[in-house]
Amino acid sequence: MSGDHTRRPEDDEASATAAFAFELGVLKTMRRAGWWHAGVRDPESVAEHSLRVAQLASLIAAEEGADPARAAFLGLWHDSQETRTGDIPHTAKPYLAGRIDNRAITADQTARMPDTAAKTVREAVDEYESQDTAEAHCAKDADKLECLIQAVEYRAAGHQNVQSWIDSSRAGLRTDAARRIADAALRTSPLTWRGHI
Repeated sequence: MSGDHTRRPEDDEASATAAFAFELGVLKTMRRAGWWHAGVRDPESVAEHSLRVAQLASLIAAEEGADPARAAFLGLWHDSQETRTGDIPHTAKPYLAGRIDNRAITADQTARMPDTAAKTVREAVDEYESQDTAEAHCAKDADKLECLIQAVEYRAAGHQNVQSWIDSSRAGLRTDAARRIADAALRTSPLTWRGHI
């Protein structure tokens, strides 16, 4: 019947998914706050970071014999909770010990969404947080590797106070592929790729 404006449950679920999409848009404008400590006035956004994490996770997974698509998927969702918490610098985390539960935040974010969509996101976050799969290890290494690469880029742009990010990121890598890429990144100019065009 035309003009019927009766709301159905699937309309509410679609509205919840749309609301979550708007929430995720916050990640495009939220800056990675730790870089302000190094004097970077306009650091990359959480969304920009997450994109390269997902890309690197797929490459690391391919080298490690894991599923590149799954690793990238985990990397894509690894910081989605920051719409609610903000990007918390490493120096603040000891003061918040035990207070941030990414699984609980994700459950709240997806509570009104369709079950299958909510389950997809929750399972990805749970797998990343549990660190029980090769794909999760690759995604976690991608997070650290992206930070290292970003620090190298900032150093090349004149920000000299980034060595601690490089050192801690390199020290935290678990996979051989990520360690090899990190070591190569430390020997390579961020503009080397232009010589291959």
